[in-house]
Amino acid sequence: MATAAATADVVVARPAALLPALRYVEREARVWRRLWRGGVFSGLVTPILFLGAMGLGLGGLVDDKGSVSGLDYLTFVAPGLLAASALQSAAGSSLWPVMGGVKWQGHFNAAVASPLRPADVYFGYVTWIGIQVGMHAVPFVIVAALLGGVPSAWAILAIPAAVLCALAFAAPLVAFAVVQQTDVYFAVVMRILVLPMFLFSGTFFPLENLPAGIRPVAWITPLWHGVELCRGATTGSLGLAAALGHIAFLAGCIAAGALWGVRNFSRRLTP
Repeated sequence: MATAAATADVVVARPAALLPALRYVEREARVWRRLWRGGVFSGLVTPILFLGAMGLGLGGLVDDKGSVSGLDYLTFVAPGLLAASALQSAAGSSLWPVMGGVKWQGHFNAAVASPLRPADVYFGYVTWIGIQVGMHAVPFVIVAALLGGVPSAWAILAIPAAVLCALAFAAPLVAFAVVQQTDVYFAVVMRILVLPMFLFSGTFFPLENLPAGIRPVAWITPLWHGVELCRGATTGSLGLAAALGHIAFLAGCIAAGALWGVRNFSRRLTP
């Protein structure tokens, strides 16, 4: 009963209840400040290399045959790669590092030995994932614009869209990872969830090119909604109603993940 009450208090009640989570964000920021160089390549350079290879290299071949959904291929693929790289980054941060926090390094356990509650650690860690994704998204959008793949000034909104997409996947995935005893399932998650979403959620080609029976599967993935939001922002083509629908879906994933995450963190980290 106490755990359920704590869950309701943190998730539903006052914004002030979330403020202690910023203390955990500070902890992650201090660690990142010392180790950020190690994550530059995977978090920033690799997506930009993808952008150049797929948008310019492959894009040159595609553009010779015509446009994709009325767009040149670089303009089409850049927002898809932004959303996909955000989701991949969030997935990597939501699995092995979470197990490290409770089993290998134990800094989650150390945090709850302070005045922070398990829920504060959960919200702080997920918030930090969103901050990291945002830091990587900014230069990605800048590079895409310099390459000519961002025709709309609304492209600035692709950054929060990418963060929202990442959090929609990270919130439940962190909740899943914290109660695992081994990392044996983590590679499975990457192979059967993350990789198929990367390939079949409208990142590289329009969803209409998939068989009709497969499209509904893509519609229920966070990445498709994130791709649509990012592409709508960078091209200025997404209507308000459609944008609100995508945002509502992603927000629902975050809320469901938060409820699960608070419960699982309380179960795992409460002595």
